Amino acid sequence: MAVQPLEFETPIFELEKKIDELKNMSSLSDQDMKHELNSLEKKLEKVKSNIYKSLTAPQKVLVARHPQRPYLLDYIKMLFTDFVELHGDRNFRDDPAIISGMAKFEGEPVVVVGHQKGRNTKENIHRNFGMAHPEGYRKALRIFEMAEKYNRPIISFIDTPGAFPGIGAEERGQAEAIARNLKEMAGLTVPFISVISGEGGSGGALGIAMGNRVLMFEHSIYAVISPEGCASILWKDASYSGKAAEALKLTAQDLKKLNVIDEIIQEPLGGAHRDYITTAENVRQALIKHLGELKQLSPERLFEYRCEKYMAMGVFAEQ
Repeated sequence: MAVQPLEFETPIFELEKKIDELKNMSSLSDQDMKHELNSLEKKLEKVKSNIYKSLTAPQKVLVARHPQRPYLLDYIKMLFTDFVELHGDRNFRDDPAIISGMAKFEGEPVVVVGHQKGRNTKENIHRNFGMAHPEGYRKALRIFEMAEKYNRPIISFIDTPGAFPGIGAEERGQAEAIARNLKEMAGLTVPFISVISGEGGSGGALGIAMGNRVLMFEHSIYAVISPEGCASILWKDASYSGKAAEALKLTAQDLKKLNVIDEIIQEPLGGAHRDYITTAENVRQALIKHLGELKQLSPERLFEYRCEKYMAMGVFAEQ
């Protein structure tokens, strides 16, 4: 699958094109070919490194939304075994925007919950572009309760622009469903790790993200509102989304400084969409580390730890 270039990646794709052309040339000797290829490949790595080490917040938004970024089903395939998907909220219907089920991670039974986007128009319509309805959050809650009952750690993957704001979703209690999830997640006594793998948008993200540990990909984003939505409210013009992205402090690096997240998961050079295997291995190592630490805590301490973590967020000064 060819990687789709982002606007700021033009120098990278120009060099990759030159390398491909050189490999297809038969007029050069083997020695000349090796020397030229070696020179271009070193230059390519340097250009990639320079671009990705200095990405702006608006550029990180583009990377986080890249249509070829790994999604939940990709991580389930690469990280978990014996996955059994559990459908429905036992109230209205199954919501394909959220996937949940039982699985094993490194041989240990766990519960997996997360948003799922589509790769093409048909899939995106089916998955509602990763924007969950109330029944999606109620399905997740049902799985959280099962994890609590059977003492299984919870791993959630967050990748959504936000909860679906349609009339039907509001009629069925979108806000109540998310609020109830927050209340119930706060009281869980099992290890809970949340991974922001792409977009972490508003309450739609938070509805399954109240983990004891919150991990975030290097080029993912996490904010109370999308940059476009913020710009439309503050400046009445969505074209100010770049300015809004900077102001929102939505990057992993910003949020680590603010203690909103606990660890940044490094992505392969050029972003997670360029190397699924390395990305999955980085996630695996982070999960092994944090699950190992959380399993040392008693159920009572896990509950207290989660409450302390979220109550300590935010800084203010009284005049």
